[in-house]
Amino acid sequence: MSFAGLLDFARKDVDLPQSSPKKLLKGLHSNFIQQYEKDKGGYHYIMAEHLRVSGIYWCVNAMDLTKELHRMSAVEIVDYVLSCRNKDGGYGPAPGHDSHLLHTLCAVQTLIIFDCLQKADAESICEYVKGLQQDDGSFCGDLSGEVDTRFTLCSFATCHLLGRLSALNIDSAVRFLKRCYNTDGGFGTRPGSESHSGQIYCCIGALAIAGRLDDIDRDRTAEWLAFRQCDSGGLNGRPEKLPDVCYSWWVLASLSILGRLDFIDQTSMKKFIYACQDYETGGFADRPGDCADPFHTVFGIAALSLFGDETLEEVDPIFCMTKKCLGDLRIEMF
Repeated sequence: MSFAGLLDFARKDVDLPQSSPKKLLKGLHSNFIQQYEKDKGGYHYIMAEHLRVSGIYWCVNAMDLTKELHRMSAVEIVDYVLSCRNKDGGYGPAPGHDSHLLHTLCAVQTLIIFDCLQKADAESICEYVKGLQQDDGSFCGDLSGEVDTRFTLCSFATCHLLGRLSALNIDSAVRFLKRCYNTDGGFGTRPGSESHSGQIYCCIGALAIAGRLDDIDRDRTAEWLAFRQCDSGGLNGRPEKLPDVCYSWWVLASLSILGRLDFIDQTSMKKFIYACQDYETGGFADRPGDCADPFHTVFGIAALSLFGDETLEEVDPIFCMTKKCLGDLRIEMF
């Protein structure tokens, strides 16, 4: 590694260029997402087969948040998602791929966004999810056996959205989550693992769905999250790491669920999010000057919705979907 590369590796924050955007470039982002849907022969589309159903959710959710969902090919997208369903009841990222909880949840979310949930076989999906719960209350993401607190949220959210949360052993799952709760107020992937912003979002989201947020110290968790804000205004996933616009969602949504959104500097946070936009192509990157992609785009937009941007649809902090499309499926916390 060169000396310059070593210095870059040791960075703990980023500088915001003076030429950075100072407002939301909503129209550009809608065009950016629509181009991703249309360019099915392009390199990026072809190489993303292993996460396509999740990518579809990121794209259609971004368009729903920007009030441009009508520009997406609803029938084609829904048919593709349904073609990814497997005999075990779960969904893979693409036809012929094994089922996974991540893609199963994204498939359900996408069907809700297009008001087509009735096309899903709720019973078989929930049986698939139930079959991945372990004796200690944890969930595996698929048959490979990987355990991660992300999969608890995926399981809870999927079954809640299908009206079958009671199919799961909620008390056992909550006990597992509490074993992943660290003394610093954060959560890890499993008991004894390092606290991480993404895992905190998954764990408190699951606890909110279960109605068990009072089982943790909200202020202690919110304080850990607040310390993720860097001088640039951006948020990182854990101490000593660079900020990334996707953590604008994981951290802010967590604080919103906890009722502690005022724990961070919102003005500097917005400046960082705006600076991550590509003012030529549209889309958000992880940091200013990097390449934009749908993943960071949806979470950058969703974070701005949490701040009350009136040009966007209101977002639900637990499910990262518009409140409008969720309707009665929303969970009222306060």
